[in-house]
Amino acid sequence: MSEEKLPLGRVLMNGLIFENPVFVQLLGMCPTLATSTTVANALGMGLSATAVLIGSNIAIAALRRFIPEKVRIAAYIIIIAGFVTAVDLLLQAFLPELSESLGVFIPLIVVNCIILARAEAFASKHGVLPSAVDGLGMGLGFTGALLLLATIREILGAGTWFGIPILGEAYKPMITMSTTTGGFLVLGCLIACVQAISQRSQKKEASK
Repeated sequence: MSEEKLPLGRVLMNGLIFENPVFVQLLGMCPTLATSTTVANALGMGLSATAVLIGSNIAIAALRRFIPEKVRIAAYIIIIAGFVTAVDLLLQAFLPELSESLGVFIPLIVVNCIILARAEAFASKHGVLPSAVDGLGMGLGFTGALLLLATIREILGAGTWFGIPILGEAYKPMITMSTTTGGFLVLGCLIACVQAISQRSQKKEASK
């Protein structure tokens, strides 16, 4: 498919829905489970990953014709690491509490399989604009999945949303929701729901 005819709307929706990195491709499970205990952490992680996705996709798309085939993966990692470093330093400077809360998971964006997968599967084969849209779509899809997961876990696990009490003092928090076990349970239920909706939609389209 030529770059001129590449449907940017479809590219954006792929990341948001059709090829959602968490619910469909099951990528980035480690940061997904680790940073989705609170909505604040999920939002910070999601937006950080989105910024890195957009920046690295643009840079790789712009340089793709100049990067030798044999060293392309190493080159991609260096480019990604540059953007991760910039994001990490910005968080430390302007949002130190969030930076401390996310800890090692911001530097680990360098090896996040979502970032490298988009560099190899999309940015290395398309122009700057489609690659930027792909990075935006995948990043927002990742952020949305984190926020949905974190909303459920924080409300059930702490009775709060974004740190604001919403269930009252009588509510007894489900401590399990703040653990990895609770994360797996919620994630599994959400993936099952997404797959059920997707299959139902496909059946409707096939019956037309």
